[in-house]
Amino acid sequence: MQNELDSLLAVIDQAFKAVSKEHPEAISCGKGCADCCHAVFDVSLVEAVNLRVHFQRLPLTVQQQITEAAQGARQVWEQITVLHRDLSVARVRCPLLDDQGLCLCYEARPVNCRTYGIPTVIDGKGHVCGFSGFEPGKSYPTVNLASLQRRLHDLSVQLAGTERGGRRYPISTVILEPSEFNVLGAGENRTALGA
Repeated sequence: MQNELDSLLAVIDQAFKAVSKEHPEAISCGKGCADCCHAVFDVSLVEAVNLRVHFQRLPLTVQQQITEAAQGARQVWEQITVLHRDLSVARVRCPLLDDQGLCLCYEARPVNCRTYGIPTVIDGKGHVCGFSGFEPGKSYPTVNLASLQRRLHDLSVQLAGTERGGRRYPISTVILEPSEFNVLGAGENRTALGA
């Protein structure tokens, strides 16, 4: 399972690099740029389990810092959902973001994080980072998020079955509810995701 996820993430990273190489003037991403780290999104089960594995490898002091941030992020998430706010414009600071604007689980970052700085399309609508230099009305190489999310869904279903594999989770839940991600039991889970 981990090999399939790693392969998918590698393809996404290569697509990002290709767009960056072709349109370097339009890419604003760099260390400390954290706009995508405030976007509201959730992750598939397979991404959540991968994040948990990486989170558990962090020093305990860093885990505690992330856990405290996750409690605040969960409160904001709940307010957004209760008030039925537009998720595309809502903002929640990712609990994995440190004070320097760097991701503490960068290697395991989800697909949404990996694609944020380049043009994407979902449900026929194009999206770009507001800080990018991609010009409206021009044609650019685009990553189809719907097909990536379908693949993540399929991997999640393979991991945990249709019901659990079909769920999505905010990052705060991934951090604050570790038992939710014990999909196959502790030993099997580590083997399934190559920990």
